[in-house]
Amino acid sequence: MANTKSALKRAKIAERNRLRNKAYKSAVKTLMKKYFAAVETYAANPTPELQQEVQARMSEAYSKIDKAVKRGVLHPNNGARKKSRLAQRLKAYTQPAATA
Repeated sequence: MANTKSALKRAKIAERNRLRNKAYKSAVKTLMKKYFAAVETYAANPTPELQQEVQARMSEAYSKIDKAVKRGVLHPNNGARKKSRLAQRLKAYTQPAATA
């Protein structure tokens, strides 16, 4: 355990930041799972209503990822990779496969 007053304070701050970071990361994962579930539902039965649902989920996930990056919870490349995976999953179902 920390002995000095400053070390105790830093330990307290580190714990507070760890909990905040954990909340952000958990929220990002949850929103991504909800988005993927919405995409699967849309892929099974493409309707305009389900497409709006997918877009709304994507917007929520993008927003949370951007906020996590802005606050330093996620590295910018990590955030960009997560957003890319979200877009890639939807694109697989909406765009016809390119034949070479």
